[in-house]
Amino acid sequence: MGVFEDSVGTFLAPVKDLLADETVSEVMINGPNEVFVERKGLIERAVGVKFHDEQALQSAVRNIAQFVGKRFDEEHPILDGRLPDGSRVAAVLPPCSRKGTTLSIRKFSKGNPTFVDLINRGSISKDAARFLDVCVYLGKNMIISGGTGSGKTTLLNIVASRIPGTQRLLVIEDASELKINTDHVVFFETKAGDAEGKGRIEIRDLVKSALRLRPDRIIVGEVRGPEALDLITAMNTGHGGSMGTTHANTPYDGLVRLETLAMMGDTNIPVAAIRRQIASAIHLVVQIKRMADGSRKVTNIAEVTPEVDEQGKYQVHDLYRFIQRGRTAEGKIVGEMITLGNIPSFMSEIEINRLPFGREKFAAPEWYLRMPDAQKTAA
Repeated sequence: MGVFEDSVGTFLAPVKDLLADETVSEVMINGPNEVFVERKGLIERAVGVKFHDEQALQSAVRNIAQFVGKRFDEEHPILDGRLPDGSRVAAVLPPCSRKGTTLSIRKFSKGNPTFVDLINRGSISKDAARFLDVCVYLGKNMIISGGTGSGKTTLLNIVASRIPGTQRLLVIEDASELKINTDHVVFFETKAGDAEGKGRIEIRDLVKSALRLRPDRIIVGEVRGPEALDLITAMNTGHGGSMGTTHANTPYDGLVRLETLAMMGDTNIPVAAIRRQIASAIHLVVQIKRMADGSRKVTNIAEVTPEVDEQGKYQVHDLYRFIQRGRTAEGKIVGEMITLGNIPSFMSEIEINRLPFGREKFAAPEWYLRMPDAQKTAA
């Protein structure tokens, strides 16, 4: 760690102060003369910060590549890895990157955030957080969906940390980011191949191995390849309470994304069969979004009906939804997360287990019921 910090001081000296600034969550370098940062969800230019020239910037990125054990040269112009402190790094070399070497460093958040932290930030309501806690206890399979930088990993970290310590949890990631706080957890990370591509271990390889290691639950940090099919299969074969994240804009799109990924591998399974597997495997999709004011909010908690409809489409209905009511003079989004009157299909499980979360919790507020149907759809 000390060696890397010395290297940061030498090669990344122009952005060293930004990396040390706790208010900065990400540093984005677009060539030697253009540096941006993210603070509180908003992107701003770092005035007066630049590298000496393109060669100096490339030297910095090549130095980082050595630490993450990956090649970064003309034959391998794309870098994706994890720094010793847990931060994520991604880079692209010219001529693929037209402004010069592009580098992004997403800093690893310190501490272990909890639902209380999300509630205090206004990212989720107290009842919605309690409901997710109930779903974790009942072993419901869950996908967290959202865009890049929306907070998917943070939310997965919090939800997975609520898994009972009596269960064995296997976590699989491309670059290790999760800090799940529970008693029995095993972490796996992919491995890059050598110059000839030998020795490469992908997420799908690790998911298959995990199934032989007696997991109670499997978590895939980011589902972005054919491992989607293996995760769905695991969810359907006794590994209840498994989770993953995916990139999508709505809960329905999240399911379609999984479907597309599941078909990327060498599989002859018909689309209709994959859709039925996804519908029966996924119980909930939790949608999170980075809003226009920079805040991150859970916008939907949607239940997936275990059967597709007559047209072969997924049946998804919101149990919770964030409704924006306006904005303050400073531009801050004002709204609230509400229930829509939909009772989860597993309500009987909640009652049988005597969990303190009654049916009345799902009643829609009066003002929402008075809204015209067209406004409800738009909201």
